Amino acid sequence: MIPASLRAIASDPALRLAALAIILTGAFAASIGPYQSLLAIEVFGLSENAYSAILAIASTTAVVAALALGILTDQRANRRRVAILSASLLLASVVIPRLGMSATAFWLGHAILMPLGSTLFGQIFALTRLAAASRPTQERDAILAAMRALFALPFIIVLPIWSIAFRSGATLLYVYPVTGALGALCLLLILRAWPRDGGTVWADPKSGLSFAAALKEILVPHVAFRIFCLGAIMGGMTLYMALLGLVFSGLPGRGESATAIYAGVVAGLEVPVMLAVPLLTARFASTTLIAAGAATYTIHLVGMPLLAASDAVWLLTIPAAIGGGIVLSLPIAYLQDLVSTRPGMGGALIAVQRVVGDVLCAGAFALGIWVQGYATAALFGALIMMAAAAALLRADRQPGRGKVSAS
Repeated sequence: MIPASLRAIASDPALRLAALAIILTGAFAASIGPYQSLLAIEVFGLSENAYSAILAIASTTAVVAALALGILTDQRANRRRVAILSASLLLASVVIPRLGMSATAFWLGHAILMPLGSTLFGQIFALTRLAAASRPTQERDAILAAMRALFALPFIIVLPIWSIAFRSGATLLYVYPVTGALGALCLLLILRAWPRDGGTVWADPKSGLSFAAALKEILVPHVAFRIFCLGAIMGGMTLYMALLGLVFSGLPGRGESATAIYAGVVAGLEVPVMLAVPLLTARFASTTLIAAGAATYTIHLVGMPLLAASDAVWLLTIPAAIGGGIVLSLPIAYLQDLVSTRPGMGGALIAVQRVVGDVLCAGAFALGIWVQGYATAALFGALIMMAAAAALLRADRQPGRGKVSAS
């Protein structure tokens, strides 16, 4: 039986466009995410510390871009033009490293252009929020969770294909033409089908806020603190993607092929969890579920480097999928509700949350490598996740949830 959220997406042109765009960006992420660290270190010759620096710079770039574009789209309601720009930058981010084949080209593509282009993710969810705004809250949140599941769906298909390709002799550089094709398709889709600015069936008034006034809305302590906590939780998942290829590299029976299979299994199991999230939110508070998901995910994060050489490592895909499915889907509606009258900013906060996670991931990665190795980095990431989950639980026990009202 098809979930009601997917039927709702299929019946609405704007939601269908958002779904196709998020599937393509998911396929893009599935093709580049698990292999970015290997490309940096094994192909382009960067050190582990240099790769940590790339993660940190990319995070800074992404947060500045997400906030600037989120504010801009709310100010001017020019969402189509900004989406076209972001998709173009995402395409350029994989074309330039492949053509340049130098450390400089890698830095430009992965530290600057890719985080700029990745703001498209938040813009797609802003469009989803606007298109579903007239629906009841529970149905709207189910649509958002389903949209996040559609982002994970390509991992089930794309990663096994990469596994076969690597076993057949493909090199890591094949990642670039494939992601380039996916980026080009996404750009063409947006050019063809993204709703015209000012011509939507839903109201999209201009905010009229200056950059300073818009930033002030999210810098109030009770909002900023929640964004930080959610970002810290997300950092553990970013760390998993950074560690997976490196942990499996060089082990008998592992390497690039096993990396693809492992990530694909996790993503495949995440999809039904995400689709089931609305059933859980009917009984439990979102914050409670996020904390439980974070705790479950740490089992996988800590265990992966310790069990990488053992067949038992495949059992860790279960807590990874359960925890990841919850942590990846629930914060989207939570963050958008914090700034419910600003869809562009709500989409930007998804990126801001991720950037906070990227910064903490880079710190845990660098410190863990310096102290001992990959297992220590994973342990630091798990501790950060649990501390943030506990802090978020405590914050949401206080009266009010920190929602920003319309100005």
